Amino acid sequence: MAGFRTFLAVASLSLFAASSPARAQTPVTENIQIGLSTDHVSITAGFSGADLTIFGSLENADPRVARQGRYDIVVVLEGPARKVVVRRKDRVLGIWINLESETFKNVPVSYSVATTRPLQDVTDPNSYKQLSLGAANIYMQPADAGDSPAIIQEFTAALRERKTATGLYSVNVGGVQFLSQNLFRATVRLAPNVPVGTHKARAFLFKSGLFIKESSAQLEIRKSGFEQSIFRVAHDYSFLYGVFAVSLAMLTGWLGRLVFRKD
Repeated sequence: MAGFRTFLAVASLSLFAASSPARAQTPVTENIQIGLSTDHVSITAGFSGADLTIFGSLENADPRVARQGRYDIVVVLEGPARKVVVRRKDRVLGIWINLESETFKNVPVSYSVATTRPLQDVTDPNSYKQLSLGAANIYMQPADAGDSPAIIQEFTAALRERKTATGLYSVNVGGVQFLSQNLFRATVRLAPNVPVGTHKARAFLFKSGLFIKESSAQLEIRKSGFEQSIFRVAHDYSFLYGVFAVSLAMLTGWLGRLVFRKD
């Protein structure tokens, strides 16, 4: 009986020794984590834009790959999705009027990107399309899928151009910097007209041009002070707020007429 127990013990050790090299040769997958110093940002009516700093770390990073600079990170701060109507003006009889329009559903109101290097140097365009990463790869879903593809493409391009021109869609090349082999800092831009609501911060890790992992966190942007009170009343009591706004406009017009009238 004792000999049988000894045999089992030796057999177990042999199996463990045989399986250890296999486990040791199993590659360790890198991971990425990000953290925000606060879960909300308060803005006032005089807000003129700001830079938001996001810190993150790499887990199980290969020191050799890190030294060679073959890790790349793309960080995105994506605003809430809303319906957007794009209109095209044409000149008719000397007057510019809206003739055509296209409605898109679930369009991110803002989209700020920070990268370690120019996007074309991080990975290939197909990877960006698969990840829906970058303003050019956001799917603009038309409300009427039966419209002409050429018309949809035209209005989609116009929508992206408008977002970029107003600063709501932006790219900060070099905005992600490694503080060490494992720690990094990303700076994304908040436009002066950044929308209130829940924003999503996402970090994408690439190794030698290949996508590895993604991490995300949420950020709430809201108005503060008197502006927040007006914003809350306008949403919670929309009818009364509308009546008050119309009444105030009529009163202001009447007072202006009294002040500037000519006797």
